[in-house]
Amino acid sequence: MSNTQETAQSMADAAQYLTFTLGREEYAVDILKVQEIRGYDAVTAIANTPAFIKGVINLRGVIVPIVDLRIKFNVGNATYNEFTVVIILNVLQRVVGIVVDGVSDVIALPPEQTKAAPEFGAALDMKFIKGLGTIDERMIILVDIEKLMSSRDMELMDEALA
Repeated sequence: MSNTQETAQSMADAAQYLTFTLGREEYAVDILKVQEIRGYDAVTAIANTPAFIKGVINLRGVIVPIVDLRIKFNVGNATYNEFTVVIILNVLQRVVGIVVDGVSDVIALPPEQTKAAPEFGAALDMKFIKGLGTIDERMIILVDIEKLMSSRDMELMDEALA
């Protein structure tokens, strides 16, 4: 295979991600999970939920839980203003919103630009990190959004909404 064919094949195999910021770090989720991007709106709080579950919104007749990833991942300041963004995702047959500091862009990451997440032992919980992507000098943390949304603490959200 020529270099041109290899490059074309690599781009064909590239995964598409929506990148966003939390604090000073850049994260990404699979673009196929993204339903829409919207500004932060008032949420209805649900009693007895963890701090990172801000509450729910009614999105065209669908009750959507809102999770603040800044609180969940303990990064950035959880301020809510006209610049705060909610990414509405379709994950595991349900709709959920994640609050982030800002949305950057859509990127294509070929397999050779992604690496497995490093092991840090018990000190750091890496189970929600799919890997790391590199574009130029940027390092992007790839979030395994399905693992995050199916985790035990997210099950509390289901119980609270039931």
